[in-house]
Amino acid sequence: MTESEQHPQEQGLDEGPGVDEQLAPVPGRRRRFSSGSTPGRLRALGSGVFSGVRSIRTARARRSTAALPEYDEYGLPPVSAEHTERVASYASRPVYNGFMLALGVGLALLVFYVAQANTQLLVWIAAALFIAIGLDPVVRSLERAGLPRPAGVAATITAFLGVVATFIAALAPMVAEQTSTFVGSLPVLVNDISGSEWFQSIESDFEIQQIIDTEVNRFISDPTNITNALGGLFGVGTAILTTGLGALVVFVLAIYFLSSLPVMTAWAYRLAPRSTRDRVQHLGDRILDGIGHYVIGQACVAVLNGLVAFIAISVAGVPFGVLFAVVAGVLAFIPLVGPVTGGTIVTLVALTVDWQTAVTFAAIYFVYLQVEAYLVSPRIMARAVRIPAAVVVISVIAGGTLLGVLGALMAIPTAAAVMLLTREVLIRRQDAR
Repeated sequence: MTESEQHPQEQGLDEGPGVDEQLAPVPGRRRRFSSGSTPGRLRALGSGVFSGVRSIRTARARRSTAALPEYDEYGLPPVSAEHTERVASYASRPVYNGFMLALGVGLALLVFYVAQANTQLLVWIAAALFIAIGLDPVVRSLERAGLPRPAGVAATITAFLGVVATFIAALAPMVAEQTSTFVGSLPVLVNDISGSEWFQSIESDFEIQQIIDTEVNRFISDPTNITNALGGLFGVGTAILTTGLGALVVFVLAIYFLSSLPVMTAWAYRLAPRSTRDRVQHLGDRILDGIGHYVIGQACVAVLNGLVAFIAISVAGVPFGVLFAVVAGVLAFIPLVGPVTGGTIVTLVALTVDWQTAVTFAAIYFVYLQVEAYLVSPRIMARAVRIPAAVVVISVIAGGTLLGVLGALMAIPTAAAVMLLTREVLIRRQDAR
């Protein structure tokens, strides 16, 4: 027997044949075992295993002998030549770099100061833009019907002013009359509440009337409180004038924004890189479309809410029905929080009559709120924004804290836009990594 036949495993380690080579017939060589015999297959399998082990050892040896990266004395990797050149360029011009840094900080502080000094103007601009985006779906519908955009804008603004003027002309006299009557009847309401049985029971336990009389006498005895009250009256007059001026400015800006909204959005989209411009335009159009349908849908829901509140007030016999129906309708513009607040206010007023009146109103109105939440709002707001209820509450509270009623109205579309960008941009980017 030859040496190769005596040590077949060592020969497999030197030459590294695979399993197919061991099983394949070799011309001119006489095989000791047939191809179908078990010892021949075991020999071929063992040779393949030793060949794999040898390849693994070779790869480990190559990695062990590879050149390791050089580190400095602090254990940090070497700095590239490009980075070194950049640092050298900065160090060679210290005055220029310091000046540019100071200039950037100064510009940032200037922008912050200008924005802080013109907060009211920025709020008016945001309100006008919000109204323009809300009326834009109506203008686009008229454009699809064949009407030019200027004519569509004029028709939309005229219809909007007509609705507002009709609303004011129909309800303003009744609201003003009931408001004056309500203010004049406040002393009677206070006496009725103080003379009621439930208040007397609370008075006997906590002596609330004595606390109220003490605080009123303390307020009257301090002259500075009277001065502050007079200043508050002048402040109310100033606030009324400022509100009127703001309404005029918002209305004029809304007309300009509504007329030039396609041009504004086109220029805004051109600020994005060309490679991502189509994607940015798609997301921007979705956000604008959602805000527009949200404003129109929420207005419809608020009007319907005010009508139901008026019906419930009339059925229950709550006084000052038109006044509190308007209050409920205006508060219904604030989603989820406003209708509950309006219903609670009217229920508390109904308690001044009797508890049966309050229960009747609450039963009708709050049952309608459930119908509105599950049937009316989903149908009206089908093309508008859809966000979870917890996000609605948090965003409304945050927006109301920052900008009042306007902030509460703008909070929902803003939160929906942030969620859309997060879902379509951030999450997709993270999924692709």
